Amino acid sequence: MKLPRLVIAAPSSGSGKTTVAAVLLAAWRARGRVVQPFKAGPDYIDPTHLGRAAGRTPRNLDGWFLDRPELLEVFRRGSAGAEGALVEGVMGLFDGRDALGREGSTAQAARWLDAPVVLVVDARAMAGSIAALVRGFRDHDPRLWLAGVVANRVGSARHAEILNEALEPVGVPLLGYLPRDPALALPERHLGLVPAGERSLEPEAWARAAGTFDVEVLWRLAQAAPALELPPHRLPEGRRPLRARIAVARDAAFSFYYPEALELLEQLGAELVPFSPLADEGPPEDAGAIWIGGGYPELYARELAANRGALEALRRFPGPVYAECGGLMYLSEALETPEGRYAMVGLVPGSARMQSRPTLGYRHVEALADGPVARRGWRAKGHAFHYSTRPAVEPAAWRRVDGTGREGYSDGRVHASYVHLYFPAAPETARRFVEAAAARAGV
Repeated sequence: MKLPRLVIAAPSSGSGKTTVAAVLLAAWRARGRVVQPFKAGPDYIDPTHLGRAAGRTPRNLDGWFLDRPELLEVFRRGSAGAEGALVEGVMGLFDGRDALGREGSTAQAARWLDAPVVLVVDARAMAGSIAALVRGFRDHDPRLWLAGVVANRVGSARHAEILNEALEPVGVPLLGYLPRDPALALPERHLGLVPAGERSLEPEAWARAAGTFDVEVLWRLAQAAPALELPPHRLPEGRRPLRARIAVARDAAFSFYYPEALELLEQLGAELVPFSPLADEGPPEDAGAIWIGGGYPELYARELAANRGALEALRRFPGPVYAECGGLMYLSEALETPEGRYAMVGLVPGSARMQSRPTLGYRHVEALADGPVARRGWRAKGHAFHYSTRPAVEPAAWRRVDGTGREGYSDGRVHASYVHLYFPAAPETARRFVEAAAARAGV
């Protein structure tokens, strides 16, 4: 597989990776290039900005979720029809699930993709020290190709010249910079960015911001990536005939889904039908199953509680219901926010209550009972990130493989937890979900 590709990394979170990646994607798009965006790690929100800039659906690449053959296959499938690919990293270049960044890090993804790396450095309070920082990142792992630097939050053209002069002895060139401009800042919420659907710059604005980038040099750098050998993988091939309809909650309150997980369900024979718990009377009556993903139900608790038609429809729905994070909160008896207590669906005992500190991290889980996405004893991988808490209830859905606790609720028909499953990491979970939906439809 020969495809131009580039990885955008940084020393730490908050350096401006998403802004730089979006500017570069928009600039290439303005020049007529079709470039596929990817996000390293499990994040849902940063990719929305990349997708808006590129005009293509972004996808995730996570080396803890997937082994290398499967990650490369996700990369290949996501890049179909594209002239190149750009991968925005996660946190700092060497930050991952373990202290050495061996799993789930940007460095791991860059090695597996054999892609050149561009380091985004927040230079707002930096001059000659950029040389020491970049030299350290270049030498930390000689298996990586640190090909250049983009400086963010630069004070002036002269400041950029100083940074460039400092980097010359290191041999890692300055390939562009972004000025210190509040208009380029993306709003944040909950340790991350606000989704692009709520607020983001338009692609034209991103493209105009690229005036201080050497856009063509960056493209030639992407073209220098060598051909990739694609080893055999374990992901399903081909596409099964349509056999089930799954209603998927999609609106401002529920929007966190991995595109490659949705595509896997479709590949296995599901038609995914969107519905809005905020605006609709409920899911389609002929749906075989329901999936309510993550999002921000706490921001729309009043509206969700006021839509009694949807609440009643979900209470009456007789088929399999699968919910993740925000979906778990919605299926609870109530959602408690600083503004008040709001009645929710009530399929899961207990109430969800917002708190000031997040719970987050990877989850390796084992099913405690048969349900719509797993049989007892099946293992799966996912990620959790939530600002709400709930009392533990039985029967629980999962136990953590590392022995640190139990997750969620499952009564055999309803399966809800804070874990966002990554279906491609355990394709049998997606297959079971489609089969559960098909069984209700009598297929």
